[in-house]
Amino acid sequence: MQTLAEIAVWIDRHIAKDGFQATPIERLTLARSSTITMPMPNVYRPLLCLVAQGRKDVTLGDRVFRYGPGRYGVVTHDLPVTGQVVEATPDKPYLCLYLDFDAVMLGQLALRVPPPQSPAQPIGKTVSDAGEELLDAVLRLLRLLDDPAALPVLGPLAEQEIVYRLLTGPDGASMRRITSSKGRMARVGRAIAWIGQHARDRLSIDRLAAEVGMSPSSLHEHFRAVTAMTPLQFQKQLRLQDARSLMLVEGIDITTAALRVGYESPSQFSREYRRHFGAPPARDIARLRACRGQTSDAGNQQDGAVIERTGMCNR
Repeated sequence: MQTLAEIAVWIDRHIAKDGFQATPIERLTLARSSTITMPMPNVYRPLLCLVAQGRKDVTLGDRVFRYGPGRYGVVTHDLPVTGQVVEATPDKPYLCLYLDFDAVMLGQLALRVPPPQSPAQPIGKTVSDAGEELLDAVLRLLRLLDDPAALPVLGPLAEQEIVYRLLTGPDGASMRRITSSKGRMARVGRAIAWIGQHARDRLSIDRLAAEVGMSPSSLHEHFRAVTAMTPLQFQKQLRLQDARSLMLVEGIDITTAALRVGYESPSQFSREYRRHFGAPPARDIARLRACRGQTSDAGNQQDGAVIERTGMCNR
């Protein structure tokens, strides 16, 4: 597909090194990897992810979403996931872009676009094949990176067209949940936000259900449908990623990190950390620090949070 090939060229032009590159377009970020990467847990916020070249797997709970060239993913809630680039070479690197959703823009367009006939999928993340209209809009947005005079005027229009194409595409019904304040999925969204705000506290399902106006059994059922995990599993992943960031960025020790994020037993924390990240805390943090040093030496300044989000740390 010619449009997709052009998108890959534009991404490659504007990100010279492996890693994660912000752009003059506020919500647009580019990513590149010339090798396959280790599985990297992180938290996705509501966004569009479009892969132009290479392949990546993203795991949410017990579900795996496979990205390839021309496939895009939509995330409707803040979700803890694990991403891994599974196909990339120096000659043909993995290239993708992330576009964070502007909730105001999305809400305004959702009011003007007739709702789709098909119901929304409950899961908070989807992967679909991009149509030519969506690819054209993405390409127009990327071209503005070389036209700074036109960017302030035409950039918002290109973003609006991308959001419009998504709203009228197979994920349109799911995207409307981002701005919806009604229904069970909106309540699950509030539960996700509540857990995020209280991730370090002891979680009471009864209290959480009362906070969002659902019964405990209904909350459990619909929460799992959206996130592919239970509320307790969701909180555990947030805690482990929080502790990882504390150790990597602030340099605190394992026991302090465990206690700070809400664990009462450092030994339990170490066991669960190893199961989730594939290595004991000390070894994992040493590996990430080495990776951060490599990317910094390469001239691509990245902190621990960027490494975690992108997964651009090689095996």
